[in-house]
Amino acid sequence: MPAVNDADIRRVARSLLVEQGPDAMTLRAIARELGITAPALYRYYESRDDLVAAVRTDVCTDLAKDLEAAITDLPDDAGLRFFAICRGFRTWALTHSREFTLVFASPVTAGITSAMQQFGEPVGRIFLGAAGRLLTEYQVLTPPLDLIPPEIRDDLLKFQTELLAVLADSGQNFPAEKLDLGVSYVMIQFWARLYGHVTLEVFNNYPIQITHPDALFDTTLADIGRTIGLIAN
Repeated sequence: MPAVNDADIRRVARSLLVEQGPDAMTLRAIARELGITAPALYRYYESRDDLVAAVRTDVCTDLAKDLEAAITDLPDDAGLRFFAICRGFRTWALTHSREFTLVFASPVTAGITSAMQQFGEPVGRIFLGAAGRLLTEYQVLTPPLDLIPPEIRDDLLKFQTELLAVLADSGQNFPAEKLDLGVSYVMIQFWARLYGHVTLEVFNNYPIQITHPDALFDTTLADIGRTIGLIAN
């Protein structure tokens, strides 16, 4: 039996993901590619879910590196960098559609949660860190509190607490008083619109044929920016 290690297993699993999609990452298929028996994989992972979670982590780490690279040579402007990260996320999703599917468009199961539900993950830290700088340096427009559904206020308050913890861990001197309920609401809506647009484009699920998707994305991003008092550069 060939000698294998954890890196080999994750490499083959990710190769199957990229070539065939998330469902192809079975222990049997991975073992076959490595020339070993499926039970041998249990020395490294207790279940397929554990292996998939490890691959997710690898994908998120690489995505975070891509997003960091997207802003490396930009001026030190919070708005410019935030929108560059948004564009970088779209570019990565379009060129890594099956990895995007695994991390951002697969049902949440035990032990495997959305990358954006774990703010301490590399991707969550980049988005939230950039948002923190944006809130520090810009005056974000927020809706009146009576327009925020009372049913989601507890969720928004929890989000505030988690966000402040991440920002503190990242070393940002973020003024906590700027993160009120309205700002939390705007941030969640921003992500929903960005994610929704990218998902439609990745899966080609627009209700009409879009011949210039770049233009649609740019105008959508600019519109979101104007809604909260920013202009997408």
